[in-house]
Amino acid sequence: MRTVLFGSLDAGRSTFVSAGAKVAPGGIARDGAVTLTTLGYGIRPERDWWGDPRAKNGSAPPRTLRHTVQAGALAGWQWVRGWGVAALFAGPELAFEVLDSPGTRRLPAPRLGVRVQGELWARPSEATLVTATLIGGTARWSAWGRVSWGIRFPDLTAAYLGPEAALYADRTGYRKWSLGLHATDVAVARVSLRVSAGWVYEEQIRRPDLYGTLTAWLPL
Repeated sequence: MRTVLFGSLDAGRSTFVSAGAKVAPGGIARDGAVTLTTLGYGIRPERDWWGDPRAKNGSAPPRTLRHTVQAGALAGWQWVRGWGVAALFAGPELAFEVLDSPGTRRLPAPRLGVRVQGELWARPSEATLVTATLIGGTARWSAWGRVSWGIRFPDLTAAYLGPEAALYADRTGYRKWSLGLHATDVAVARVSLRVSAGWVYEEQIRRPDLYGTLTAWLPL
């Protein structure tokens, strides 16, 4: 197998959906060069608590919807060991946004930047899984990271169950923290799934909410 197709949905007050492909010419299960292409769309509500004069007077600023489209084409290297897989990628990314509110609608020019990405899938033991992903890009000056730990109970399920935590930040001052539970490597025919849900807090909204994510991947 040389290709893995994948897609994900991160849903809550803000939502992001993406799809892509990972290609390893020498084989997914071997050390070697690997490419990663992605395309995603996100929408999130915002309030300008820092710059809007109404916020300084104690009133809630008007809500703005930010629509974002991002694409990346990365190349890198992966290391496959008995304990798991680690990979590093870098390459160009493209992003553009639309701000949509009752009084504002703006379409800035697309921005080109550089994205770097690191991934780790480690199995310290037969029944445990540790994952970590870190993505940083200059097109929107954004960073996203997630770590998780899971344990598998062979008599109950083949999936790994456990906690996860994630953080996102970008140049607009937007910050998002999340903490939840996940089930990883849920098998449905040839497709593998990762399902998670939990609590999320967004600084520009200033109140907690719930989130849910679904990721699917298919080796070819």
